[in-house]
Amino acid sequence: MSSSNPSSIPDKRTTRRAFCSTAVSLAGAALYDMLTRGAAAAPASTQLPHFPPRARRVIYLCQSGAPSQLDLFDPKPVTHQYAGQELPASIRGKQRLTTMTSSQKSFPVTPSLFRFAQHGASGAWISELLPHLSRVVDELCFVHSLHTEAINHDPAITFMQTGSQQAGRPSLGAWVSYGLGSENRDLPDFVALVSSTVRTGQPLYSRLWGSGFLPTRHQGVQFRGQGDPVLHLSNPAGMSTQLRSAILGDINSLNRIRLRQVGDPEIATRIAQYELAYRMQSSVPELTDLRHEPQHVLDDYGPDAQTRGSYAANCLLARRLLERGVRFVQLFHRGWDQHQNLPRDIRRQCLATDQPTAALIRDLKRRGLLADTLLVWGGEFGRTVYCQGDPAPDNYGRDHHPRCFTAFLAGGGIQGGQSHGATDDFSYNIAADPVPVHNLNATILHCLGIDHLRHTYQFQGRHHRLTDVHGEVVKGLLS
Repeated sequence: MSSSNPSSIPDKRTTRRAFCSTAVSLAGAALYDMLTRGAAAAPASTQLPHFPPRARRVIYLCQSGAPSQLDLFDPKPVTHQYAGQELPASIRGKQRLTTMTSSQKSFPVTPSLFRFAQHGASGAWISELLPHLSRVVDELCFVHSLHTEAINHDPAITFMQTGSQQAGRPSLGAWVSYGLGSENRDLPDFVALVSSTVRTGQPLYSRLWGSGFLPTRHQGVQFRGQGDPVLHLSNPAGMSTQLRSAILGDINSLNRIRLRQVGDPEIATRIAQYELAYRMQSSVPELTDLRHEPQHVLDDYGPDAQTRGSYAANCLLARRLLERGVRFVQLFHRGWDQHQNLPRDIRRQCLATDQPTAALIRDLKRRGLLADTLLVWGGEFGRTVYCQGDPAPDNYGRDHHPRCFTAFLAGGGIQGGQSHGATDDFSYNIAADPVPVHNLNATILHCLGIDHLRHTYQFQGRHHRLTDVHGEVVKGLLS
């Protein structure tokens, strides 16, 4: 009898469970559809951008290790009068010191060995180490009054990139991807480039371009300087493109079945990322082939422009990514951690980075991209005016200094040709217009049309944002 078949008897619990399962599955299917069309940047209720943006894309030139503001951008003539003398206690105050200098008995003032001059209509002071950058100085907005809470590299760079000294939060690029998505369905929203020609310096962890608790599709995709530009981009030996396509199709068919059953958004992300990876097999080789760049462009970026994985090549590759619709590109260049032998090592760093950075700015402007591209250059903190160890007439090193450091911005939404903020006569304390890290990040989001107060993601019962419970837009930087 049919009545003896339990499946024929309506069960309210089963019906309710089936209804909930169907609802979740529909939501998951809808999310997958959005992901595959590149539209799942953020919930529709956020209505991003919140206001008309001045910038559509970002390139962030992260100088890992902390460049010395005293030797590049913040000249202090008074330090020559105090050379070799003890830094006045009234200046140093009760600053927290690193373990590398906390046991020093003396903190001798150490002026820069390098000459400074004013450049451009803005009259910005630039070190002789940066002759190329000095020619584009009127495009730049210098922020001399940045300060941070961290005193050691890993928490400091993590704080700069994620708004928290503790690992696990989404990176700036991931927040932008989550908010705005991509303009190119064949390339990632967010790409990270690490100079592979630099073998020394602080370690760089993938969490610096990670998605944290945001959906994983928003994490940065690292393009490598050796082998396949992206891991596993090439077909394995013996596998044709057609066979790989069929395998991915079968895997995604199984994933869609599971997505309909449980509605897990991460499955939708995985499907979308598999399909993006397959499309990247066609888009990335053309993107990374620099041989068709005009010779005058290659010459402008410098002698390392065709050395794969170099800072120069990555700057050029970043421009190519931006003009193809990638939303956020971040370069990481190590080697600025100069506790000893600073004069020698900072020359090497500037030789590798000065010309390509200036060329990138000119290239973006020449192609009409600078007007709606936000460029950011900076490290995780600054350097002390006193020497680490004993100074020599032509050699010295500098310790970490979180109280003040310099970064610069250019492009979309930024007023070029100005310097914001000021430090004291020793570049030790901020004298005017302090800019906390959270304020810098709030300003970056503002240029993209994102209100940092409203751009949130709920995780573990709390609405999180890049700037945590802090941050104000620095209106003095805006055009």
